Parts: sequence; structure tokens; C-alpha cells
Amino acid sequence: MIADLFLLSAHGAAATVDYAVAAEAAGFAGVWLAEHHFIEYGRCPSATALAGVILGRTSRLTAGTAACVLSNRHPVALGEEAVLLDEASGGRFRLGVGRGGPWVDLEVFGTGLPRYEHGFAESLDVLLDWVSGRPTATAAGRHFAFREVAVVPRPARPLPVWVAATSPSTVDVAAARGLPLLLGVHEDPAALLDRYGPSGVEHAVARLVALGESRAAAERRLRGTLRPWLATTSGYVRLDGAPARDTDGYAERLIRTSPIGTPAEVAEGLLATGASRVLLMVEAAGDRAATLELIAALGAEVLPRLSGRGARPPAPLAHPAAET
Repeated sequence: MIADLFLLSAHGAAATVDYAVAAEAAGFAGVWLAEHHFIEYGRCPSATALAGVILGRTSRLTAGTAACVLSNRHPVALGEEAVLLDEASGGRFRLGVGRGGPWVDLEVFGTGLPRYEHGFAESLDVLLDWVSGRPTATAAGRHFAFREVAVVPRPARPLPVWVAATSPSTVDVAAARGLPLLLGVHEDPAALLDRYGPSGVEHAVARLVALGESRAAAERRLRGTLRPWLATTSGYVRLDGAPARDTDGYAERLIRTSPIGTPAEVAEGLLATGASRVLLMVEAAGDRAATLELIAALGAEVLPRLSGRGARPPAPLAHPAAET
């Protein structure tokens, strides 16, 4: 099993870079960056820009987007950024895209509800064509139509693309194209993976994690840190008039269903997802210091269990605060 971090920039961009550097020191394979607009829940409006900073600060770690909101972006512009990042980093960039939600973002960026409701598959196909490795690209669809243009820079290989999915319809779009899924912390991975069907595709499943002397101790700690963070999701402004999520109920469901507790319990819960790649959400630990401590502990006590090795002593953290 491959283990990465899933970072929402809850504590700001500088802290997120620190977490990525600490993740590399702790033995994680990569980090994935969420993308949000106009909301304190996640303070990263451009996952590609932040990925570029992280790729420049690390030497082994991969950096991916989980996910760039394709309903707000032009797929060609995103494809150009992705190819550039992959080329500059020596192949360490990973591109994940999603449909997003019916948020006010669609109004601000001018793409509108129709792109969100009906344009995801078309946007995805334009993006896939751009990153396929072919020398030119063109489009003649409902939302995108342009003459043949040169792909510059041209990817040396087809760039892999993951699709963030929360609904059966999005799973179907990904499966029809053979693209791996990015499944969030609130999805039932078994149901969506079953719908996708058997394949050799490397899906990724995100899970909230917390360590403690026992599961009960980890739950108590999470109740003090998770609820205030999730309460910031009330900042979402919907265009479809649907009611906001019950954040207290959502927090309790996450606590109930997440792999938390002792290192052995966390590892067992992650292995039970059945995914070949897991993305660990760590920022619910609290502040920056607590999150860095959790990353180091996961590297020392959980990652070895995922690969069948015994726990190892924690490695020194390599982040700016440790150097000053």
C-alpha cells in the first residue's frame, strides 16, 4: 500500500509546505492538495501553484492535486500547467481533477451552472487530449471549440489523471476512460469501487486519521479539533438553494468511520479500505505543531505496518521551524 498525505491548507500555505517537507522526511510517498475558493475550510485557490512550491522544496516527494476544480478552469490552461510542472519536477507531479460543487465559484469565474451540470465529461476529454502526448489538439464540442493548436510543452508521456468522485455518475465517467478514482473521506469506497468494476487501476482513498493511546482517547481529542474546522464549511455559498450540511453530524460520522486510535488500529483501518493508495488527512490534529507531530508519528509507527515492517524510531523533522 502506498501512503500519501491529503492536505487542505487548513493552516495556510506556508504550513502546508512545512507539512510536505515533513512528509518527505517521515517516509510518505507524496502529498495531494485540495483546491477551494472563498472559504476558510481550505486556503488554497490553486492546487497547481502550491504543488509547484512543494516540488521545488522537496527532492523525492510527489505532489498531486485532489482536486483541481475542472468546472471553474479551462482544461487547456490546466493541461499546460500540469505538463509544465511534471517536466520541471522530473515526473513528480500528479494531476487529479473533480467536478466540484454548485458553489458561487461558478458565478465568479463565469463558467456557470451549465458547465458544472453538463460539461464535466467534455472538459475532461479536452484535458486528456492535451496531456496525451500528441503534438496538436483541437476541440469541437458544446463548451469548447477551437482550431488545431500545438501542444507546448508537449508531454514526453501521457500524463496520468485521477478523477475525484462522490457520485455514481462521476465514477461512470472515470471508468469509461479507464481513469483511477480519488475518493474522499465521506464516501463509501466499497460501493464506488464496486460500481467502477474490476481493473488494474490504482485508485486512491482519502481517510481522516488520528493517533491516541486508545480509540476512545483519539475520539475525545478529535471532538475538540475537528468540529471547529468543519464548521468553516458553512462558508460555502450554493447556487442551487440546497440546505447546508449538518457539520456536527458530519463530524460525528467521520469520527465513527475513520481509522483512528493506536498505530495498529489506524494501520488496520487503512488496510481495510482495499485501496492500493491511501491519502491521510492530518490537519484535524489541531494547530501546526500538532500536525507536524502527527506526521512524524505516522511515519514512524503506521507506515511500516502498511508495508509489513515493524515500527521505527521517529526521524527528525525537516521543516523551517526546526532550522531557526
